[in-house]
Amino acid sequence: MQPTTNASDPAVYVPDPPAEPPKRKTNRLLDAHRALVDRYAGDADRRFFDSDNFPWAKDLEANWRTIRRDLDEALALRDQIPGFGGVSTRQRRIADDRWKTLVFYFFGRRVAENCDRFPETAALIDRIPGMKTAMFSILTEGGHIPPHYGPYKGVLRYHLGLRVPPGNVAGIRVGDQVRHWAEGEGFFFDDTFEHEAWNRGPGDRVVLFVDILRPFPRGLDAFNRAFFQLVKNSPDVREVQARASFFARLARKARGQSAG
Repeated sequence: MQPTTNASDPAVYVPDPPAEPPKRKTNRLLDAHRALVDRYAGDADRRFFDSDNFPWAKDLEANWRTIRRDLDEALALRDQIPGFGGVSTRQRRIADDRWKTLVFYFFGRRVAENCDRFPETAALIDRIPGMKTAMFSILTEGGHIPPHYGPYKGVLRYHLGLRVPPGNVAGIRVGDQVRHWAEGEGFFFDDTFEHEAWNRGPGDRVVLFVDILRPFPRGLDAFNRAFFQLVKNSPDVREVQARASFFARLARKARGQSAG
């Protein structure tokens, strides 16, 4: 799948630009890290990345139906899956109830309850080199994640299509480039560029959402790995792990009650 711009295909739906463009939140440490990456990483200006550079992606895509079975089991009890804004207070500005997440890992922090519930998916995730975040990202019919910026340029994001409505009705824009998901196929992008996602339906758009440590030259790689530990131990990341575990325990209790 090659990226397209809105102008290249007028038939492809892309939301209208917001009346007021989003502003990037400032953070001294993250801003300094991004400036360093922009200066020394040769691919710092790329939006999308070639999957051929990541051989593990082919293995994951070959096993996408295994992951889809776990997803279908989770969706059978969709009321137990929290909205992303319920898991992360930082995301509430952009995440309404139509964006739901079932988190396995978040910035290196494991949500044991979900990994234990879906061991086959967890095992496949654990084989990904440099994996730091993994979750089912569920955008229900009519959902729109508004334009925003990711904060940390030390990771790359991968989306594997698990459940996708037919036609190009669900897509993502990163900068001036647009892609559409397909079941069993994935792509990589840099989420620190302005991006948004939408699903016009019918039905859900679900991806396996994965962040990996971004490949860097040796010196920059060592710096990024050390910097990542600061991110991993931040209050925002700890909150997501704790709240995702809380919702997973509630779901486990609800399943036990319904079985009884």
